Amino acid sequence: QLHIVESGGGLVQPGGSLRLSCTTPGFALTIGWFRQAPGKEREGVSCIDWSGDVTNYADSVKGRFTISRGNASDAKSTVDLQMKSLKPEDTGVYYCAAVAAPITTCPLGGMNYWGKGTPVTVSS
Repeated sequence: QLHIVESGGGLVQPGGSLRLSCTTPGFALTIGWFRQAPGKEREGVSCIDWSGDVTNYADSVKGRFTISRGNASDAKSTVDLQMKSLKPEDTGVYYCAAVAAPITTCPLGGMNYWGKGTPVTVSS
């Protein structure tokens, strides 16, 4: 069973920034960040493939969020999600998930491993 370690998150004012990190010790896998707002379904936010060469974003976060993976061999197992210009509608629990296959997308129903989630609250 793959162990996913998430960090970051918290309370921030609108317009502020936060960084989330996700580590899959010993493995460089395709990683996706998902979020679930209260009363809403879980949705995809961003995805980066196992090589770090392919990224994609939900329309709602394009231009504000950046996903990246470390370049050094010992850093490839960590993926960061830098979030800027945060809005109240970005509030939710953010989950990191990994997929075992060497694919370049992060289908919500196809992720194999999930973190426990980290809360993000954007409020004044």
